[in-house]
This record gives sequence, structure tokens and C-alpha cells, in this order.
Amino acid sequence: MALDHERLIVYQRAIDFVGWTEAFIVELKLTGEIRTQLDRASISIPLNIAEGNGKFSVKDRIRFLDFAYGSSLECAACLDISRLKKAVHLDRVAEGKALIEEVVNRLIRLRQSIAARSEDTNSSSHVRETSEDLWFSLFELDTPY
Repeated sequence: MALDHERLIVYQRAIDFVGWTEAFIVELKLTGEIRTQLDRASISIPLNIAEGNGKFSVKDRIRFLDFAYGSSLECAACLDISRLKKAVHLDRVAEGKALIEEVVNRLIRLRQSIAARSEDTNSSSHVRETSEDLWFSLFELDTPY
């Protein structure tokens, strides 16, 4: 029997990203601060999704999704820095960026879904991800929050 957070696609993709990150770190023999930050931030994403999904208040759920979102952006920055330091080819970074973009997009949609459900008094407390394929690229974000 799967736990509720294990059913979330965003959680599954975040776990996929942790696996990709581990292979990336080992393959490139990354060391030092960039390795530590990327490893820590990638692990933080599914941990915060799982913990947030277990919270009963909407405010707490959203807060933990925001933590996961921040860690996702930190991972994207780590990938940019590893490319800048000539540790990896752009194509390899693009693989990781594609994975993390999916996680970011799904986190945003899940957060919006939770916020919308909190305003609907007839809604259940169970959260489901939508099946719409509304994606945006991190490169297209130019409006401040």
C-alpha cells in the first residue's frame, strides 16, 4: 500500500531527479561545495513534498511545497554553476534541467490546486495533481512573484 505522497507524480519525478543527480555527481566526480549543495538540495525536494503532503493545514502544506520549490531552483542553479566551471557539457546539464523543470511546474500546479481547494468549502482534504500538460520553461520566467 502506497503512502499518499508516493502517489503524487511530482514526488515520483523528484525521486527520479535524486537518482539522476546521484549518477551525475558520480559520473562527473564532482567535489566540494557544488557537490554538497546539489546533493543536499536534490534530496530536500522529495523530503519536503512528503512532509508537506502529511500536514493537515493548507498553510503548512503550501509552506513545504514552497521549500521544495526553492530547493528545485537551487538545483537548477547548481547545474548552471557546474556548466560554468566547465565540469560538464551543456547537453548533460540540459537533461537535469528538463527533469527539474518538470518538478517545478508540477509543484506550482499542486500549490495552486491546494490553494484553490482551500477556498472551496465542498472540497475534500485529499489533493490530486491535475492531468493538464501546462508547462513553462524556467527560461521563460521573467515576472517577479
